[in-house]
Parts: sequence; structure tokens; C-alpha cells
Amino acid sequence: MPNTASTPLNAGQQLLAAAVAAALLAGCATRPEPTPATAPAAAPAAADSEAQAESRIQASNFAHWKQEFAVRARAAGITERTLSSALANAKLQPSIIKLDRAQPEFTRTPWQYLDSAVSAQRVKTGKAKLQEYAAPMQAASQRYGVPASVITAIWGMESNYGSNFGSFSAIDALATLAFDGRRAEWAQKELIAALRIIDNGDIDAAHMIGSWAGAMGHTQFLPSVFLQYAVDADGDGRRDIWGSMADVAASTANYLASSGWSADEPWGVEVRLPAGFDYARTELATRQDSSAWAAEGVQSMDGQPLPAMAGASVIAPAGARGPSFMVGGNFRAILRYNNSTNYALGVGLLSQQLMGAGGVQAQWPRDLSAMSREQTKALQAALNQRGFAAGSADGVMGPATRAGLRQYQQSQGLVADGYPTAELLQRLQAGN
Repeated sequence: MPNTASTPLNAGQQLLAAAVAAALLAGCATRPEPTPATAPAAAPAAADSEAQAESRIQASNFAHWKQEFAVRARAAGITERTLSSALANAKLQPSIIKLDRAQPEFTRTPWQYLDSAVSAQRVKTGKAKLQEYAAPMQAASQRYGVPASVITAIWGMESNYGSNFGSFSAIDALATLAFDGRRAEWAQKELIAALRIIDNGDIDAAHMIGSWAGAMGHTQFLPSVFLQYAVDADGDGRRDIWGSMADVAASTANYLASSGWSADEPWGVEVRLPAGFDYARTELATRQDSSAWAAEGVQSMDGQPLPAMAGASVIAPAGARGPSFMVGGNFRAILRYNNSTNYALGVGLLSQQLMGAGGVQAQWPRDLSAMSREQTKALQAALNQRGFAAGSADGVMGPATRAGLRQYQQSQGLVADGYPTAELLQRLQAGN
């Protein structure tokens, strides 16, 4: 994303340099001759002075940026009342900048993710919540055709049933991200959307609470999503995803229904693949009706006929040694909520367990450890070096990397499932 705040920041850097230079000159003019005992003590004070100067300049730059952004907000139709009550009071949050730039060293394996996402405690709590809020959940389900268990599972995944939907002001968070610049254009659009929500009277700035990334309320809607899909289900004239479970349930169901949810299909089903199955076809881009998969020997775990699903895909999140699933349009609707296969699996598996069904039956390959981002980058680089196109070495396992890895596995006479392991990395590096 372009850094739209680059001009004031450059000026700030110049001011910082001038302030530091002035401080150092003043120190040279008044400070006594240093002695071995006192010289080390001066360094922390100078560092503190420099940090304070930088903090003041950053605050000044942020105030200037807010004035400039207000012009854009006015042009978008935001009222002066909202600009003065919300934008003018927005605070720069340095912790958000750190969180935004942080990248986890290790990715989690699918089973590590699901162990947490679909824990026994989350299932237990979810069953209680589904019973406690049966009326709004069932009303939303009947209105939009999305099962109450799926709505509840989204709620559980997004905020642990409302126990943790963040403690940041959405205005502070989005203003900070818009000012910082890494995702400035996106954050500025979301900030205008957030201001419009306040303008519409759905919530005030003080109660617009969410995550550090600007997602809000029980099911973590971004402001732009809120404007398009939030629903006033309780009829009080406000769309309240912070305090009204009727609004939370209806808004979440509306989003999924608008994303293509079909009441006639399940989210997916765990399957058993036939011997010799081509794992190159375990990609969401490969789609055919469930009857076609059945004709190829794909079976449900209980031996019953596969459910009718149009445009279904087969996925194997942990490769040939782990469970496999057949998923369809409803799985892709969940991906619209959060574009992570692990997340969508979490929602599907949690929803079925909330209704008393079992979890995953096949065993995960728990002896395999997670790959770090650096290991994945090394794997990608090694594949490319050997002529197996794996895309850019960015540390993210995508379709291109899986395809390159499958080609390498095939060349070595291995099961070509495209699942990365430390053993494969060592083998590649040894070959190189």
C-alpha cells in the first residue's frame, strides 16, 4: 500500500534531526568535562531526550495528518459533528503499529490451530451459548437460511463468544494504521466507513470497540462490512453488534447468506480417499459435483453416500498422512469471512460439534513439527534452484509452492501431496 503520510513524516524526520542536534550542541556548551565516573550516566539521559523529542514530533505529525484527512472525510459526506467528536479525538497508538508489523516466526500446523479453535471448552461453552441465545439465533437462521450452529461457531471463533472482541477504539486503531502508511489506503477507507457508522447513529466513538486491526464487536465486522451487511434485528433503530445478540446473529447470518451460503448443503464432510489418489487435485480451485468425486472412489467416513454438493473440492490440509475433506460453496462462504482454510475448517468442525456430532476421525500426523517462515522461504528457494517453480520465496505456502513441491516429490518417487516438512527441506538442500 502507498504511504500517503510520507510528506509529514519526512518533515518530522528533519525536525527530529534538528531537535537532537540542538540538544547535543546545548549539552556541549554547558556540560562539565566528562570523567570516567560520570560519562556513562549521560548516555541514558541523552537517549531519553531523543525518544521524547521523537514522540513529540510523531504526535505533531499525527495531528497534522488528522487535519488533512478531515478534508477527505468532509468530501465523503462525514458531518462536522462526527469529525469533531470522533476524528479530532483520535489517539495515535504505537502498540498498534508494532502489532501490524509483527510476523509470527512459526506458522501453526492445522491440528495445532484446530486443537485451540475447537477445544473441548469452546464446544462446551458454545453449546451453552446456543441454548442461552436460542431465540435470536433461530430467528436469524430462519430469516437467512444459515444454521444457528454455524452462526454460533463464527461467534466462538471471532471473539470466544464475546469474551474477547478487543479493547481498542476502532477510530484510534484505523487512524493509526491510516497514518502509519503500510496499509494506508485500505485503513483510510475503513476509517471513513467507521465515521459514517457514527454519523448514522448506530454507535458512538466511545463504544466502537474492537481489535487492533479495526474489526469490531462480537463477530468482528470491519466498518465497510458493517455498512453493507449489519442488520437492526431488534428494531431499536440501531445496528448494534456490540450489545444486541439479535443484531449480532442476524448480521452474521446476512453476511454468510450474501456470500453464497446454501441452506441445501452442508459446509463439508470428512472423506476417505482411494489408493493412488492424485493429491495435485486437492486444491480449492479443483471443483466438481460430489457425485463425480464418488465415482472416483471418494467415500464418506461412515460409508454413507456423499451429500449432494455442487462444485465441491477435496482438500487435505496435512497432506497424505492427515484427514481429508470434501467442501463446497458453504465452505467458500466461510472463507469470505476469513480467507484461511484452517479458519473455515474450524467453523465447520465447531458447528457440527455444537450440534452433538463428532470431530475429525482420521489421525493428524502429530509427529511433524511446524515449519517456520524462514524454513518455508528456504524450501521455496531450494525448489526454485532445482527448477521446480515455487513462486517467490515469501515464507507463505500457496498454490504455486505446493505445486512446485509436488513436482519435486514426484521426481523423487514420493507421494506428491505438496505438504512441507523439515525432512523435505533437508533433502532438497542436500540435493542442491
